[in-house]
Amino acid sequence: MSIIKHPDQRVAIFIDAQNLYHSARNLYSKKVNFGNILKEATAGRKLIRAVAYVISSEAGDEKDFFEALVKLGIETKAKDLQVFAGGAKKGDWDVGIAVDAIRNAPRLDAIVIVSGDGDFVPLVTHLQTMTQVEVMAFGQSSSKTLRETADDFIDLSADTRKYLLGGPRRTNRKNSPVGRKPAQVVRKNVRKKK
Repeated sequence: MSIIKHPDQRVAIFIDAQNLYHSARNLYSKKVNFGNILKEATAGRKLIRAVAYVISSEAGDEKDFFEALVKLGIETKAKDLQVFAGGAKKGDWDVGIAVDAIRNAPRLDAIVIVSGDGDFVPLVTHLQTMTQVEVMAFGQSSSKTLRETADDFIDLSADTRKYLLGGPRRTNRKNSPVGRKPAQVVRKNVRKKK
């Protein structure tokens, strides 16, 4: 589905950084190019607000990442990783993203949710009563219902060179020969059956 985007529209972008990070790492073994995502999400419109929701790790080594986001013009909201008594860990911003999006919606012409998390389907449906809602995510790891519910869906997998940082493009971590030593690939292809 495609929608009209024009320069007078006021847009806000809410980025589920953990969702993007894990999708890019699991699908492509790459990092996300947040600068290009911001540019694509804005699409020449009036950017009112861009927020990345991040989780601070136990080691606390993400300071440089947070600073890079701020330099791009992306506000960061950080939350500590929760560690439970049994060793389980949890870190998500679903409720925080929902509250901020609903709070800002009356002043916007479009909201872009950068996440493939199907938990956002009720949020998208609610926001559509107030404004246009677009979703950006890696299609392979995003909820089909979320993609279908949004007014527009931008599949980041369609142009990985644009939305991922560094190195050759990979289609799927498990099925791709990229990353294997060339000798292994060659040997596998020239073995003869006995």
